[in-house]
Amino acid sequence: MLHVTRVGTFSLLLITGVYVWLSGSQLAVAPAAPTRINKAIELLERGQPIYYTQISGGGYDEGMELAKTWADYITYNLEHSAFNVSELTEFMRGLADGGPTKSGHRTPAVICVMPVAGVDASTVRANAWMVEQVLSAGVHGVLLVHARSPEAVRAFVQAARFPMHAQAVGNGLEEGLRGSGAAGHPARVWGISPAEYLRVADPWPLNPEGEILLGVKIEDRHALEYAEVTTKVPGLGFAEWGPGDMSMSFGLSRNADGTWPKVLADARTRVLAATKAAGISFLNVVRPDDVEAMIDEGVMIGAANEKAAEVGRQYTTRTMPW
Repeated sequence: MLHVTRVGTFSLLLITGVYVWLSGSQLAVAPAAPTRINKAIELLERGQPIYYTQISGGGYDEGMELAKTWADYITYNLEHSAFNVSELTEFMRGLADGGPTKSGHRTPAVICVMPVAGVDASTVRANAWMVEQVLSAGVHGVLLVHARSPEAVRAFVQAARFPMHAQAVGNGLEEGLRGSGAAGHPARVWGISPAEYLRVADPWPLNPEGEILLGVKIEDRHALEYAEVTTKVPGLGFAEWGPGDMSMSFGLSRNADGTWPKVLADARTRVLAATKAAGISFLNVVRPDDVEAMIDEGVMIGAANEKAAEVGRQYTTRTMPW
């Protein structure tokens, strides 16, 4: 679509949703408005790798400080810090007040790492309240650690869903457990109505309109046994292999030259292959000197610093501002 509007001495050119100001020899392109609430999902849908930074706790001030972060999403780590939902709620409020992002999103996406291990379904169900509370704080996703069985992961997905969302229910999943009173605050954080929140607060890509991103850590030898089945549980969007905990599980560490012993390298290869077969994203550490090779290998989510993210975004010719 091409449309030109005169505004004083300027011309405003609209080409497929992108406004271009023309004035003499100058040209400036304004980004198209976001099409999603969750910036991470919007980029993954476009086939673009995403990059995150991490915080272990923090409230309103930390949210304000990170509102315009270079990262596409923020990992809010509750596995290795106090489980303080009040502080998380304030963090999300700070992000919203400090926004929008350079890409025009109300906030960066936020994914919480849970302190509960996915060792079995009963453990996850007993702690489903944790999943509901962090989602009610307004976060955009949740990461389950030590996902040792597909049954545990199914219980995790169930805890993250409202019962009216029916995709895959009866075909690998049970009816969601989130309650009707959980929409008010996250709707305000997301800048939408409670009714709209109830409609879109569902895992993607299971629900194509969902704005929740769920992931698992396959990070010990027990979880590795079920990697191919676990990653195919409906509702997951990504998985990682957790090299630190995986190495401890095998009683090994890095070689002197910085490489992994074969059993650990094979574990990573297996989890990566499982994510590809399941059609979900693989998360791995990326650095400025290896991010291009990681992308070529299939890494779609990078634990990165700002420089690595910059190199990766340029390599994939990202157009969304960061």
